[in-house]
Amino acid sequence: MPLAAVNGISLNYDVKGSGQLVVLIMGTGSPGRVWALHQVPALVKAGYRVCTFDNRGIAPSSESAAGMQIDDLVADTAGLIELLGEGPVIVVGTSMGSRVAQELCLKRPDLVRKAVFMAGHGRLDQFQKTLSAGEHDLDASGVQLPAKYEAAVTAVMNLSPATLADPNSARDWLDLFEFTGGPVTPGIRAQRKMDHDFDRVQAYRQIKVPCLSIGFADDRMIPPYLSREIADAIPGAVYRQIPDAGHFGYLERPEVVNKALLDFFAS
Repeated sequence: MPLAAVNGISLNYDVKGSGQLVVLIMGTGSPGRVWALHQVPALVKAGYRVCTFDNRGIAPSSESAAGMQIDDLVADTAGLIELLGEGPVIVVGTSMGSRVAQELCLKRPDLVRKAVFMAGHGRLDQFQKTLSAGEHDLDASGVQLPAKYEAAVTAVMNLSPATLADPNSARDWLDLFEFTGGPVTPGIRAQRKMDHDFDRVQAYRQIKVPCLSIGFADDRMIPPYLSREIADAIPGAVYRQIPDAGHFGYLERPEVVNKALLDFFAS
């Protein structure tokens, strides 16, 4: 994956396929290559050119350990789209990546043809604020949770009970989380420390581009009512709720999610 110099930092990115460009924006703490498991192959097969990248905070992109704001990530994404010589493009975000996509629709509508927000949100409720404060305290403490316990907590917070009720799926996911866990990097800590006391719901009434908001029915991190709230605020936006899916719904139920994306792109 090449490194692009944009907005004063380096961004690690990759482009596959040909056709209309779709830019996929990942959430907190995850690299862009996560999209390659299910979304990139489906979109490329459907005739789209797909760009994935590591947000600042995720090496080998600039870690920006000293701190960052959502506006920085928005400017990074805009700079990458401009570097690719494309626009307007389709943008798809998940969780924090949805916040980036939402703000991009406001600040640079010239770069956005259509937008999809998975686990999108214009604010956080008290649970998410408390969880974020707890993550900050845990990061600052230097305490490393036992791998199996951390895997179990990650699973409960990000997967649907339907997934965990299946012994084979539960074992595979828990093994994956245990294997990929470990110390939190300075860049991920900086992502986690971004402002969580925000309310942008009313501002999103000014978004003019066609938007799809996808909520995951069993999402504990961003409950679906927050994603529906975004669709209700944006004029003409469509809301779609995916059943039996948690925060990682695009990985748990990729066929359903990919169909929702492609149907919206073609509409």
